[in-house]
Amino acid sequence: MNQQEINEGKTLAFVSYLTIIGTIIAYFMNNDKKNPFIGFHTRQSLGLWLTYFVLGWVISAVDSWYATLAFWIFFSVLFIFGIVSALGGKSQPVPLLGDLFQKWFSRIGQ
Repeated sequence: MNQQEINEGKTLAFVSYLTIIGTIIAYFMNNDKKNPFIGFHTRQSLGLWLTYFVLGWVISAVDSWYATLAFWIFFSVLFIFGIVSALGGKSQPVPLLGDLFQKWFSRIGQ
């Protein structure tokens, strides 16, 4: 991945983290370009959003303010990490699950 691809892909990489709809938009807009930087961040954000929804469903069954607060802090930190990485032009996976997201969603953005 060269610097020109990174510079061209920063906007869509950022958009992919905003909402699940942003991830879908970034995926479809990158289908023609096949920019590896956008593909990397699309895989990261898709993994984060899917994990967010699954764990959110589990946490909603637990009636604990502490569990809910920990859930929000955890995902806020991961999403901020991804956004800062995208805007900084880095292809750095999010902590804990980022490498797994790259492996699980390897066909996205290729």
